[in-house]
Amino acid sequence: MEHAIVISIAVSVFVLLIALLARSRSKNEPKPKRGSRPGVGYRTIHANYDSGGSGGGHSTQYRVPKDPQDYAKAMMPKSKGNAK
Repeated sequence: MEHAIVISIAVSVFVLLIALLARSRSKNEPKPKRGSRPGVGYRTIHANYDSGGSGGGHSTQYRVPKDPQDYAKAMMPKSKGNAK
C-alpha cells in the first residue's frame, strides 16, 4: 500500500516537472514572424480551379505588391478616394 502512494506521488511530481519544462520552453522560443518582408515589385500568385470532368476549370494569376503600403492602397475601395 505504501509503495502505491510513493509511486503515485513520484508520477505526479514527474508530470508536474514535464509540464513546467514545456511551459518554460514555449515562452523562451521565439515565435515565427508572420507575413512577408517589405520589398519592391510584386509577387505572382497562381490560382487554378478544376471542376473535374471534361471542359471545366479556371486558371488565373494575381500580382500582389511586396510593399505593405502599396498593398493597402490597392485594397482601398475606389469610392473612398485618396485619403491623406
